[in-house]
Amino acid sequence: MRIALLAPLPPAQNGIADYADAWGEALRAAGADVAMPLRGQSLSPHALLLDKQMEKADWSEAELVHAELGEGCGNEFLALEWLARRYPYLPLTATVHDPGRLIWQPVSLPWPWSQATGLPRSLRQAAVCLSAPLLLARERRLAGQLSRLIALTTTGARCLQSKMRLPVSRVAVIPHGNAAAADAPLPPGPLKLLYFGFFHPDKGIEDLLQALALLQAARPALSEELSLTLAGGVVADAASGNLQGYPQRLRDYAARLGLAEPLLEWRLNLPAAHIPRLIQAHHVMALPYREARKWVWLERMRGASGALSWAAACGRGAICSDARVFAEELSHGNGALFPQGDYRALARVLDSLLNQPGLAERWGAQAARLGRERAWPRVAGQFLDLFDSLPKRRMP
Repeated sequence: MRIALLAPLPPAQNGIADYADAWGEALRAAGADVAMPLRGQSLSPHALLLDKQMEKADWSEAELVHAELGEGCGNEFLALEWLARRYPYLPLTATVHDPGRLIWQPVSLPWPWSQATGLPRSLRQAAVCLSAPLLLARERRLAGQLSRLIALTTTGARCLQSKMRLPVSRVAVIPHGNAAAADAPLPPGPLKLLYFGFFHPDKGIEDLLQALALLQAARPALSEELSLTLAGGVVADAASGNLQGYPQRLRDYAARLGLAEPLLEWRLNLPAAHIPRLIQAHHVMALPYREARKWVWLERMRGASGALSWAAACGRGAICSDARVFAEELSHGNGALFPQGDYRALARVLDSLLNQPGLAERWGAQAARLGRERAWPRVAGQFLDLFDSLPKRRMP
């Protein structure tokens, strides 16, 4: 099958780009011909310029076009709209990474969204609020033109189906694929906890630090029982401003809480090749995400987590907040849940983990089972089965 992929790709530093790169490799390994006709292009929101850019690609070569959609994927959204207008007989599908909306963020979209980026923060937020109903109408129109939308979880699929007003049959569930990682036993010694992912205020890292400070007050020898590694990428985020200084603010915050080495270790901008070894050098992953307050009024985020898929691939359990779809993702016995923002509850979970040494091993065993079920070759097969089941519509 010849598939054209519309997605952000590395070197872009975000979870959707990483997913799209792995997705393309997995489908190629499964026998599909995956091309990326718009790689490296920034599409114009102006109709005439967009036409010229899109017409440079030979869409007649594709049997199907698949897109990765989520917060910030404005280019992919515009490209799908254009294809739906110009090639109505070409099957179009999309994986929606933040179900509830297709793109959420006003990036590279026509007026009035495009006029908001240069305004002061308060006026930009007002412009977003006023424009939201217009964008939602466009999202629903495009969703109705797609052959199939794919969510990564059942919770996300229900949310997407309801918000986009689609019949259940138009939304499929295919879980987040896992990279292959060799089995590795839990490391010896004290409990090693890992935060892994991009550093961002919505990740709840401050809650994790507060929980450790509370635990340290109750257990003065905590640094002999537990350590926390904070590892991942540091990027500038268009929606939240430049976050390059955010890790230093976290370091300062940890210092004010009285947290220091050997209790804390920092690993910034970790090379991808080191990820499995890093995760398996720890007992449990901690993902204390919070709902992004800037989007709550639009719809609750129901996205899955690439970091949690890495935990499953590496056979490690996780402690997660109840944000996003973590409740569903931890329903397999592969970790523990706590209310988002409640650092006292998080401290209690960590305390239980210290008092029950076998808990991390049980979580890890369940995570490894889940990881095997969601290995990329199996997930790629599910996508190809779905694509094969769609009506074959040829362009005239």
